Amino acid sequence: MLKNIPPVISPELMKVLMEMGHGDEIVLADGNFPAASVAQRLLRCDGHGVPVLLEAILKFFPLDIYVDQPVALMAVVPGDKTRPTIWEQYRKIVAASGEKFSDFEYVERFDFYERARKAYAVVATSEKALYANVILKKGVL
Repeated sequence: MLKNIPPVISPELMKVLMEMGHGDEIVLADGNFPAASVAQRLLRCDGHGVPVLLEAILKFFPLDIYVDQPVALMAVVPGDKTRPTIWEQYRKIVAASGEKFSDFEYVERFDFYERARKAYAVVATSEKALYANVILKKGVL
């Protein structure tokens, strides 16, 4: 055990966060996301939602200040009437982290899948909210 590590951060997840370099991306995937079929490295975080994981990760994870939008969300598919209320929760979490942040990047669904295939890791969660997937781009200290 270590002090001050949120219990939602498993040893495997901490290892991956530490291995990642500048510009690498990690996906926090909701329960509907095809995590196992797209991931180069799959980490399971069953029983947890994305907001608690996002808040815990941002205690350690610097966002990339050299890009306009280091946090990306899966855009709502055109014609879908879903209004992702979880995005406002994400906005508050990222803003409270102290990291430089202006707004999210919104990525079309299939482009998001392609980007997830190239991501350093995908974390599969039990998040039930629709369009709750997040990509974080790692920065430098």
